[in-house]
Amino acid sequence: MLFDINLDGKTPNYIQIKNYFKDMILRGMLQKSEKLPSTRELSSILKVSRNTIITAYEFLEDEGFIHIKKGRGAFVNEIHINRLDELTITWEDKLTDYAVKAEKLDIMKHEVLYKKGMISFKSIAPDENLFNMEDFKRAFLNRVSLEGNKILNYGYAQGYKPLIEYLIKYMESKGVNSQGKSILVTNGFTEGMDLILASLTSPKDTVITENPTHNTAIKLMKLHGLNIIGIDIDKDGMDIELLKEKLRENTVKLCYIIPSYHNPTSIVTPSQKRAEIYNALKEFEVPIIEDGFNEELRFTGAHIAPIAAMQGEGNSVVYIGSFSKILFPGLRIGWILGDNKLISMLESVKRSRNIHTSFLDQAILYEYLKEGNLEKYVKIIRKEYKNKYKFALNCAEKYIKYSSIYGEGGMHIFIKLKDLNARDVLNECVNKNVIFTPGDIFYVNGKGKDTLRLGISRNSIEEIEKGFKIIGEVIDSLHKVPLH
Repeated sequence: MLFDINLDGKTPNYIQIKNYFKDMILRGMLQKSEKLPSTRELSSILKVSRNTIITAYEFLEDEGFIHIKKGRGAFVNEIHINRLDELTITWEDKLTDYAVKAEKLDIMKHEVLYKKGMISFKSIAPDENLFNMEDFKRAFLNRVSLEGNKILNYGYAQGYKPLIEYLIKYMESKGVNSQGKSILVTNGFTEGMDLILASLTSPKDTVITENPTHNTAIKLMKLHGLNIIGIDIDKDGMDIELLKEKLRENTVKLCYIIPSYHNPTSIVTPSQKRAEIYNALKEFEVPIIEDGFNEELRFTGAHIAPIAAMQGEGNSVVYIGSFSKILFPGLRIGWILGDNKLISMLESVKRSRNIHTSFLDQAILYEYLKEGNLEKYVKIIRKEYKNKYKFALNCAEKYIKYSSIYGEGGMHIFIKLKDLNARDVLNECVNKNVIFTPGDIFYVNGKGKDTLRLGISRNSIEEIEKGFKIIGEVIDSLHKVPLH
């Protein structure tokens, strides 16, 4: 029986030994008062040190499974396991509408997923090969050394104070007037948006957004039961006249907008258009939720201030920021900048849900940022992603039959096809080991069936050319006409 212990080298040996005996006792294979092998005997059988066996037995004793009699050995305790009649729940019948809708909107479950060997243009996450791990390791060691063990204890819902102070200065560097405003640290954009919707909207409220827009934002709006009005976008952003029309026709609770390197189109809304959007919404006293998506990836041209900066001392713009799309998305750190009173309320909502965002993660990120590492990193990735972006545009021009290509930079391009459903293209491409994101998931009204987003941040130059060529060949075969 005891020779069934197979140590796999993946988990410490004493844990595997402890778990083996624990399982044997729970299954009734070892009964009350049975003696376990001596530490010397078992260490010889398993070819491990005697201290390993002693440690395993000590943990079994701590957990109440055995008792050790000095000079006599280790013996099994009486373990009471009441076997009750089984109850099998049909959990599908217990689910709320919210859970059912969340599963239905989960694109990770309902869209084509990457398989090994594929060329994937689905991701717009940063290329982890560009992360400066030495700077990150140094930040980790420095901050843990400075903070000591307290950094592993509970923190505060609003966030790690040094990081908050850094982020306020960071936003001020973008031209934002921080007077009367505060920051709440969140678990990335998703939590920030969810907190805002939970605090400012009720089911059946009407909200306005660009059309297309960030799929996660659409999902959250739908989960909150909101009536979503999508405003079509041109190559410079929202259709202002349509926006004004919808504002006149509806009572709008808020407007969500991504003015820089818009997801999915990668459009950058110019400063004048941003002002027009702000003024149109100001006339109807509609708050703006501004998503600072990828603002740091400006490739060319002058800095364009976020709308949050253009409002001056006003407080109608709530800004959601995150480094997730350029820096360490695994840390899941974002922030909301808004009016003091609003942030105070959002802090309470956050505290009721998850207490706080990981203080260890916040502290390490702060240490990394304060040493100027972000600036050095962004300088490197701008050049890298700019080269990939230009190359991708050239490949799209060369290989893909399209109606329009959108975007001014960032980590992806957005393509409108000529009289083709992008999902038909995707279905054929999957057979050739190429996948991308069909554009219809970014639209709020069923449009966009002829669009697709191609994420290029994690692909090599060779993969981009090979993958775009395959996409182009599939489109050509579906059209059965020459490329433009």
